[in-house]
Amino acid sequence: FTFPGYVYNPLSYAWEMHAAYLCRFVHERVHVFFLGMNPGPFGMAQTGIPFGEVGAVRDWMQLSHPIGKPLQEHPARPVRGLAIGRSEVSGKRLWSLMARRFGSPERFFATHAVMNYCPLVFIDEGKTGKNVIPEKLPKQERAALEACCDRYLDDVVALVRPSHLVGIGRYAERKLHGTVDRLG
Repeated sequence: FTFPGYVYNPLSYAWEMHAAYLCRFVHERVHVFFLGMNPGPFGMAQTGIPFGEVGAVRDWMQLSHPIGKPLQEHPARPVRGLAIGRSEVSGKRLWSLMARRFGSPERFFATHAVMNYCPLVFIDEGKTGKNVIPEKLPKQERAALEACCDRYLDDVVALVRPSHLVGIGRYAERKLHGTVDRLG
């Protein structure tokens, strides 16, 4: 797999935080499984948590573990972990809604799970370090990535055995339809 830019893998450099999230909040037999597309540069790229808006991760989920660095960083998109100082808009929307509706993360995660289809962040090599979403990758690279991510998604859905699947965005929704078709 080649990409003419930077690829961040939060499951590598932020594994301790991601593992804490999985152990504390992801379990079998949830009612609703929410699926996002891939990490944003100010969310999971910084925290290792899907839709990982810093305030929600630190204050609501009460997770605080060391965050390392990707092998190569774009100068405009450094990883600063919980000290990033910027907010992930989609994560802020999602987690503030769930905090208002459920109060505590324990109440929310008792019946829900939230994951991303692809754990990787793709950053254009240009000066601004534009975020590149998986569906905008070159076709051959996208096909190889999606084959791997499809298998991962099938495994996660089989593990958590949700009653309902919700794709956050059209891309994630399409990926969930594929999983339903594959798993029957």
